[in-house]
Amino acid sequence: MGLPEGFQWGVATAAYQIEGAVDEDGRGPSTWDTFAHTPGRIRDGHTGDVACDHYHRWAEDADLMAGLGVDSYRFSIAWPRVQPAGSGAVNAKGLDFYERLVDGLLERGIAPAATLYHWDLPQPLEDAGGWMNRDTAYRFAEFAYIAAERLADRVDRWITLNEPVVVTAYGYAFGVYAPGQALMLDALPTAHHQLLGHGLAVNALRGRGVQDIGLTNHYSPAWPAADTDREAAGAFDTFMNRLYTEPVLTGAYPDLDALGGPPLAGFVKDEDLKVISAPIDFLGVNYYQPTRLTTPAEPGPLPFDMVDVTEYPATGMGWPIVPDALRSLLHTLKDRYGPLLPPVHITENGCSFPDEVVDGAVDDTARIEFLDAHIKAVRAAIDEGVDVRGYYTWSLLDNFEWSEGYHPRFGLVHVDYETQKRTPKKSYAWYRDLIAASRPAR
Repeated sequence: MGLPEGFQWGVATAAYQIEGAVDEDGRGPSTWDTFAHTPGRIRDGHTGDVACDHYHRWAEDADLMAGLGVDSYRFSIAWPRVQPAGSGAVNAKGLDFYERLVDGLLERGIAPAATLYHWDLPQPLEDAGGWMNRDTAYRFAEFAYIAAERLADRVDRWITLNEPVVVTAYGYAFGVYAPGQALMLDALPTAHHQLLGHGLAVNALRGRGVQDIGLTNHYSPAWPAADTDREAAGAFDTFMNRLYTEPVLTGAYPDLDALGGPPLAGFVKDEDLKVISAPIDFLGVNYYQPTRLTTPAEPGPLPFDMVDVTEYPATGMGWPIVPDALRSLLHTLKDRYGPLLPPVHITENGCSFPDEVVDGAVDDTARIEFLDAHIKAVRAAIDEGVDVRGYYTWSLLDNFEWSEGYHPRFGLVHVDYETQKRTPKKSYAWYRDLIAASRPAR
């Protein structure tokens, strides 16, 4: 199985998970700083205050990427580092950091791919209502313009939002991620306001001459537990997979009646969908696992219940390992949206296992098997006609894994959080060799 010409290999990270330096050089607080410092929110009280110290060690990390031979590095720009209040004054030192990073990547032959929003909303914006407040969409577009004004001459690929479903569901509906609100389906306005922010940001980026813009969504195939659970699976599919895709690609929301949330008319205004459906150049697909759904035994806040998928091996997080679900997901997107579907990049795919350094090495054979199987699934989808242009492994480094703190390890490189020592794992060498073998012989 071959790969299309120009196929790009990459690795991905996110600012709050790796940068640290939360109080340095003018950075303001984010919702994740506030959330992590709230007792009981994060496992063992971990925070992202130091994380992988990437803010100071970015050059070492860029060298690790160069050693892999990746074509592209997907990173995120911390909004509170660039615009501490989320509006108004710009922090030049924050932009200086990303300029150093971008220049360092280009010097190493690595194309930077910038994500504008990977969940670290400036706390002052949250204090004003966060993504429940329509104004946040306009503030986000201003931030996009500021970032592009400095970096668009060197950063070709831009992603507006990372996994808006997670912000809505975990952050505002269930309250297990920042900002920790538990609004259930009353959180649906945050979905619309994020998508509006996306569309406004696309326009702002186009204004700076950017020609390669995408949106990254988290997708999980919806499996009904039984024939009688198909409606529940359909409701989950709408909430997880369609809500954040169809307005962008088709200019219309899917039927949300089955979800039972507030009516769209309450927060969708004239011309919003025209803004949201501004053409994009690629769709980012993050995939980790499928989800099995049942019909709730009793009426509740959601029209579905999630149950464990137990017939497959699992990662260290307990997530089922189902590579063929990625292949089928890519086909679903192609079949569902047809010619409206732009080229796809797998912008995240990876796994956590309890890796340990033994005699100076990390034997993470399970990760190699996971990545190998999922990359083969992507190759199969390409052979079957799905236009996939790139694959980014999550993640380059072990890092702060949100509410689980530093316990899960997703990296190709092990990080000792006490010493900040980086130890490339066995999977690092495997991925390096895979990338080298995929390139045409010279």
